[in-house]
Amino acid sequence: MRLGDLWVEEQGGGPALLLLQGLGNSGWPARRIAPWFSDRRRVIAFDNRGTGRSSKSPPPDSIAQLANDAAAVLDALGVEQAHVMGHSMGGYIAQTLALQRPELVRSLLLVGTGAGVPGHEPVPAATTVIWLANAHLPGTDYARATMYLSFAEGWTEAHSDLYEELIDERVQYPTPPECWRAQYDACVRFVKRGLPIERIDVPVLVIHGDADRVVPISNGQAIARRIPSAELVVLAGVGHYPYFEAPEAFAEAALGFLEQVEAA
Repeated sequence: MRLGDLWVEEQGGGPALLLLQGLGNSGWPARRIAPWFSDRRRVIAFDNRGTGRSSKSPPPDSIAQLANDAAAVLDALGVEQAHVMGHSMGGYIAQTLALQRPELVRSLLLVGTGAGVPGHEPVPAATTVIWLANAHLPGTDYARATMYLSFAEGWTEAHSDLYEELIDERVQYPTPPECWRAQYDACVRFVKRGLPIERIDVPVLVIHGDADRVVPISNGQAIARRIPSAELVVLAGVGHYPYFEAPEAFAEAALGFLEQVEAA
């Protein structure tokens, strides 16, 4: 369904869980993982501004704007408080939302993400070079040229059928190059500015693969050190998409965390 400029999807009932996506992604990953949670929760996802079926013009200009979009979705749906799961850039959005609108956030589940300075380790140069060399391509071609970098080395070859399914789902509603670049630039500004995440006062679970070629694991470790309430789960041999590469371990950690918060 459409809410203003944003395309929103939801399923299930119970405590709300908002899923926020990474750089250039629409809500396609959420469609795969939402069923893990929707038997007991109201799972909400939306296409970030600039992606999927959400507005493309003008392109997004900041992580704060994307966090405002997340708040607007919750407000429009009458959600007073939600668990918020943010992956990669979605983690930037989630942390920003927790500081801008703390009353909306019940807990944070931060996946393969960082918080910016101090101590932020940038995207590895080997990944950035390939991203920027292909950034001018149409969204479908860009995804096919670069998405393998989001997985641990060797994973796409070992799981070629699943990888092709994921590519097809990603490019069903491809992200225009100018919107990808606008989100990328917003991410660069975010990590240079950073956030005072020490002020976040809700339960936090950080899940990070130690073979992440997009957001190095040191960034997840830094979040876990800086937020007093944070716990860290490290998935060995896993890249930037832990919920695709290690779904059972990811689901066990995420569900256990949400159940613990709800029981408390």
